[in-house]
Amino acid sequence: MTSISCKVEGMHCTSCALNVSKYLEKKGMQDVNVSFATEEVHFTAPAGADSKEVLNGIAQMGYRVVLPEDAPTQQPIYTTLTFKFIFCAIFTAPLLLHMWVSWPWLHEPWVQFALTLPVYITGMWHFGLSAARALMNRMANMDVLVTLGASAAFVYSFVGTVIYGNTDYMFYETTAAIITLVFLGNMLEEKSVKQTTSAISDLARMQITTARLINTDHGHEHIHEVDNRTLRTGDCVLVNTGDKIPMDGTIYWGSGHANEAMITGESAPVSKKEKDKVIGGTILEDGSIKVYITATGKDTVLSYIIELVKQAQADKPPMQKLADRISAIFVPLVLSIAVVTFLGWYFIGHTTFATAMMRSVAVLVIACPCAMGLATPAAVMVGLGRAARNGILIKGGHTLEMFKNIRQVVFDKTGTLTTGKLQLGEYQFFDMSEDAFKQVVYSLEKYSSHPIARAIASAWKTFGELPLQQVREHKGLGMRAHDKAGNEWQLGSFRMMAGITEDDSHNLYLVKNGQLAGWINFTDEIRPEAAIVVTQLKQAGIKSILLSGDTTRKCRELADKLGITEVYAEQSPEQKLQKIDTLMQAAPTAMVGDGINDAPALAKATIGISLSDATQVAMQSANVVLLNNNLGSLPLALGLGKHTYLTIQQNLFWAFIYNVVAIPVAALGFLNPIVGAGIMGLSDVVLAINSVRLRYKNVMN
Repeated sequence: MTSISCKVEGMHCTSCALNVSKYLEKKGMQDVNVSFATEEVHFTAPAGADSKEVLNGIAQMGYRVVLPEDAPTQQPIYTTLTFKFIFCAIFTAPLLLHMWVSWPWLHEPWVQFALTLPVYITGMWHFGLSAARALMNRMANMDVLVTLGASAAFVYSFVGTVIYGNTDYMFYETTAAIITLVFLGNMLEEKSVKQTTSAISDLARMQITTARLINTDHGHEHIHEVDNRTLRTGDCVLVNTGDKIPMDGTIYWGSGHANEAMITGESAPVSKKEKDKVIGGTILEDGSIKVYITATGKDTVLSYIIELVKQAQADKPPMQKLADRISAIFVPLVLSIAVVTFLGWYFIGHTTFATAMMRSVAVLVIACPCAMGLATPAAVMVGLGRAARNGILIKGGHTLEMFKNIRQVVFDKTGTLTTGKLQLGEYQFFDMSEDAFKQVVYSLEKYSSHPIARAIASAWKTFGELPLQQVREHKGLGMRAHDKAGNEWQLGSFRMMAGITEDDSHNLYLVKNGQLAGWINFTDEIRPEAAIVVTQLKQAGIKSILLSGDTTRKCRELADKLGITEVYAEQSPEQKLQKIDTLMQAAPTAMVGDGINDAPALAKATIGISLSDATQVAMQSANVVLLNNNLGSLPLALGLGKHTYLTIQQNLFWAFIYNVVAIPVAALGFLNPIVGAGIMGLSDVVLAINSVRLRYKNVMN
């Protein structure tokens, strides 16, 4: 199976995106995601499928397919919505003017025909072709309604002009006004929807900059300015105060402070020194550093974030899938109502043919299926974009929707509620020297990624290494191995040493051949924001729970300091998984963790939340990653999820109520087609503006 990603230009409404999506599904493509706002298309081609043929099929539908390797092209100005609106408005203005002035020449049928024809041709080039493509794929979109409405008025007027030649049959201004006003609405919608994707645009702009490449020749360094996109792994670059760091790398000379706000949401500059990692796209606010490039292109942190956010924005929540199903039957339903309206007014209401036709046309042009298609993605894009700007990476629109149900949050202890920056405390060893004790402990812990293991490995790596065999990590318990002399070593928690010692007051125990050989204690400070987060969750009606593999005594001490009443201690990864399953049966549950032993629970929880310095397994298992490694972002993530769902509800309510009210009003003859076209053109804008509000509103209540 092959994953395909490309841009499809020329989609001017959500119905176009639905057309492309349906086409790909008919061709057997899987995991299809099509975004109208970003013009991004992702799908998986099954084995044996000809992806080039599929992409050519999209092009034959009238869209422009742009692959990642294609050079960017400038869109011709005459193809833009702005140009089409202005062009049509020039001819439509005098047509509307004739209703208020008595210039004889302006009332001539052939003059009005001449003014309408350019507008009608432009409209059919845009809406007509889209309608034809939709019908060829056995679908009906908004452009079908616009095309039928404008064409009915134009054809009726033209036939009346040719046969009768008088003003009784002239509805040319209706044709022109419908097309022009819908162009205006689409243009405003396009501009409004782009506001919903501005966060991604801001991140993408951060990727392109210049770099000072360092070349060394006979011991002398030469600096050359190059495009950062030409850098390769292993290159060395110089970054001075105010410069943008060109790519991900490691500092090998110098120090300074980097502003990583656009990546992590952390407003305070971060201190950087030799051996520290730096992120491409961030800014060095002061200092001077030389950086060894470790990742370029799609392998950088920024590219990873952008790609994940794009995938998340393309992901359809369940509510959107319902709206899509309704949109699929909406246009045929409107066409039926339009036909019934015409027949009812003409045969039952005994109106003239022209009056019945105009009321039928009003039904066609007032209906707006695009509103239902835009309601969810517009809100999701703003919500995910705001989250990304604040250092919260949410993997999927469906995750945002699930946030609204969360009633309890389960926290791991070490590295989550505490900083995880453990400091070695007291230690004791028996029947061995101190150096030998440290050597054995380091040799075991270097194979583990747990925060405690990392702290020991960093502190005692200078004491050498004892060659070990059959090294095994027992998740949630500790390490086990044999040395060349045949001794069995165990290093782990009190739970691992059951039956060997009854003293549970230490963090780690070293056992040699079943006999206690020493113990180690650690100090770990509580995250400064932890107590505030627990309080904020309590105020929001969300219960906090502590779930840890640490001892009951230490978990209780921490819980008492933070105000957490429900504690589950000394839990293995399997027990954590079972406990999460039990808690989820009571209420939707979010899990916050950072270690390998948390990965199963993170994947099982309603929403798994990981910190950015967590293990790679934990980050991949989580639905949400707090990129700034700040637990304080959790209430914002929960608030954004809740308010994004609220915005989706508001948008869908507007989309449904608008159509439910507007279509009967038009069918009953209370709405002029021109006014209907104007209202329809603005209906999508209302949804986009309501969605953009999510960028600024307070979501913490």
